[in-house]
Amino acid sequence: MSASEEAVTGTTASIKIGANSADLPILKGTLGPEVVDIRRLTTDLGVFTFDPGYGETASCESKITFIDGEKGILLHRGYPIDQLAEHASYPEVIYLLLNGELPNKQQHETFVNTLTNHTLLHEQIRNFFNGYRRDAHPMAILCGTVGALSAFYPDANDISRPESRELSAMRLIAKIPTIAAWAYKYTIGEPFVYPRNDLNYAENFLSMMFARPSEPYKVNPVLARAMNRILILHADHEQNASTSTVRLAGSTGANPFACIAAGIAALWGPAHGGANEAVLKMLGQIGSKENIPSFIEKVKDKNSGVKLMGFGHRVYKNFDPRAKIMQATCHEVLTELGIKDDPLLDLAVELEKIALSDDYFVKRKLYPNVDFYSGIILKAMGIPTSMFTVLFAVARTTGWTSQWKEMIEEPGQRISRPRQLYTGSDRRDFTALDKR
Repeated sequence: MSASEEAVTGTTASIKIGANSADLPILKGTLGPEVVDIRRLTTDLGVFTFDPGYGETASCESKITFIDGEKGILLHRGYPIDQLAEHASYPEVIYLLLNGELPNKQQHETFVNTLTNHTLLHEQIRNFFNGYRRDAHPMAILCGTVGALSAFYPDANDISRPESRELSAMRLIAKIPTIAAWAYKYTIGEPFVYPRNDLNYAENFLSMMFARPSEPYKVNPVLARAMNRILILHADHEQNASTSTVRLAGSTGANPFACIAAGIAALWGPAHGGANEAVLKMLGQIGSKENIPSFIEKVKDKNSGVKLMGFGHRVYKNFDPRAKIMQATCHEVLTELGIKDDPLLDLAVELEKIALSDDYFVKRKLYPNVDFYSGIILKAMGIPTSMFTVLFAVARTTGWTSQWKEMIEEPGQRISRPRQLYTGSDRRDFTALDKR
């Protein structure tokens, strides 16, 4: 992959190993730290870099999302996340991430119509659900069904055609709420609810989740607005584990449905997509408000092994910019639903209050992150914890698809092939079984 011309600074970093030296180009993006281009390091010096987890390595060039964790900044195509979450609809954000600009009225209308027309699933896909156990985790159903979509849309395999990539993106983003909602309905034994063309993206998802054929269902506008924000706030988050997985799989030329299924599998891990579920488990372990002081003391004790879930973030060393919007949304939802006597939610509100005023957490900038509030909101809305990561995947499919599309369309794109530091046995000769 070649860096774009605007990324090249003209300056170099001189590196010397033994008697050999090399001048490596320094690249500078629009925002963020400069990057040393090490692609000739092996050729010039005969060494690799060692960076487990790629925490200090830029694995790609991207124009989609920028994060400054020190300052608490998250931008999508240059737009601050708080402005998008407050004023945009989720389809506007989808269009932005896919195409680089916000749509005008005509583009928005055409895009929404196209998205709406792809929400239906092929009727044979209904049969897939019957193959799963009723107690199957919804993420297992989501992962398997999304991966199988390529069997219904073989034209997606031709990723060299721009129109094919565009169509696959629309199919994925439009159909995944239907698959997710049906996975939920299947696990609770209720009939599937088909998508409705008269509802927007967030409303439609809530309808498919909670409507029943036996009675009319009216979407609560406050809950729909909350769902719209949740989707926007989780749409993309730069080169995280699942996004990198999608790019890694996509670099092989695999069809986009398989790539997104790989991203879903990566998101399934509790260290990634299960953080908001971990918040509710923590609250359950605390039990009551009276136990919060003793719990806080355990958190402060490094030897206790007790963690305050939903506070702080690996990337953000300041307040998670998404959390401010989610905090306001959380209180809107709780007020709308009149929830005042739910022990778990009352506990969460009290824990938030104490942690925000405790010097220990304030000095360490351990503020509530997006996962703390999203778990509370989803529980209040009646969404079970088993569906939390599924909902995350529904939102993140937009980011995954945008990142996949960007990677495929990059000139000189090639298969990803990380190196390793080998510490196993040196060369040795085989010994026959009877002589070992």
